[in-house]
Amino acid sequence: MEEQQQVEVEVEVPSYFVCPISLQIMRDPVTLPTGITYDRDGIERWLLTAGTCPLTKQPVPPDCDPTPNHTLRRLIQSWCALHADHGVDLVPTPKPPADRARVADLVSRLRAATSSAALLDALRELRDVAAESERNRKLLAAVPGAVDVLAAVVVASCRDAKAACDEALEIVCSLELSERCLARLVERNEELVDALVATLQRTNTTSRAHAALLLEAVTAVMPSNRLVSLPEEVFGEAVQLLRDRVSSPATRAALHVLVGTTSWGRNRVKAVDAGAVAVLVDMLLDGPVERRGCELALAALDRMCGCAEGRAALVSHGAGVAVVGRKVLRVSEVASEKAVRVLRSVARHAATAAVVQEMGQTGAVEKLCVVAQSEQCGERTRERARETLRLHARAWRNSPCLQPHLQALYPSC
Repeated sequence: MEEQQQVEVEVEVPSYFVCPISLQIMRDPVTLPTGITYDRDGIERWLLTAGTCPLTKQPVPPDCDPTPNHTLRRLIQSWCALHADHGVDLVPTPKPPADRARVADLVSRLRAATSSAALLDALRELRDVAAESERNRKLLAAVPGAVDVLAAVVVASCRDAKAACDEALEIVCSLELSERCLARLVERNEELVDALVATLQRTNTTSRAHAALLLEAVTAVMPSNRLVSLPEEVFGEAVQLLRDRVSSPATRAALHVLVGTTSWGRNRVKAVDAGAVAVLVDMLLDGPVERRGCELALAALDRMCGCAEGRAALVSHGAGVAVVGRKVLRVSEVASEKAVRVLRSVARHAATAAVVQEMGQTGAVEKLCVVAQSEQCGERTRERARETLRLHARAWRNSPCLQPHLQALYPSC
């Protein structure tokens, strides 16, 4: 930083060498149709979120390819070389960016590959192109059939040619695919889920994380008739990801899979049989969990407590009721809502005398009393809390576990 300040004092940089976005010397100047020149990296990032020229505010077409300003680049390179003795960094000649033709050619090579070596070479070159910039990733996603070809590689190589599978997964996960594109992917590749499960069963943590992210994406757009027939292995591997804590993105993806697929009763049972309830409780119990992760874990528990097996698993866990009660009013409004729903399910459908006593002793009843009066929660959550308290008012209203001021606030039957 100090060197840059010294250079600015000693050498005056011509204003037309400076990018209007970054205010730094341009390394790869490109010109928009509006006539304004920017550094390629800066303007490409800008155009990802804004469809206008930063200076003129004129609209820029979504498919606009800024024109390289070679003359200006050579002037900048010459000026930097002339002032190198003053600490000015030399500007190398930039690598030509990928164009649509090159990306399409790489996809064609994937289709035509007749050997593992040729397939790997094309995949690695395509991976490098995609890693260069968001622009390149958009170009790749826009090539007709490109995502289908990559998915086909994943399916065909998930068990034997694992290196090719890993490369294809990495590329697909780097793309921002629309729901429509993902839905087509699911429709055209019926074996994709099985391939992702096979990848999740491996020991390569990076590949498992990529498989988890893609599994989350495809299950989010999967039609209900496909969701209800998901194999048990999907739930087993999602739960294993939570146990192994491969990475934060993989953990969030596994939670999203559990939440998104357990709206149907049979899937809830599959998840419970895979040990999801115990793992989720341990996850909430073991230590600090980011807010979104806590919300998703409680949402998954809420789903699973919609079946008898899920409720039984929760109350049989030594800390199940206690940890859910503890999250009320401590994380977020969403987390409190989900936790109250779980406690209501338990109180309505799994409330043995021992469970009713446990809810009082662990502080869950106190939390419900506070929620019933709290403005921090929505009206529906407050009403659920009041409804739960009324279910067992005889046991809880005058319980020595409930502080006197909360007994006074206890809702009437």
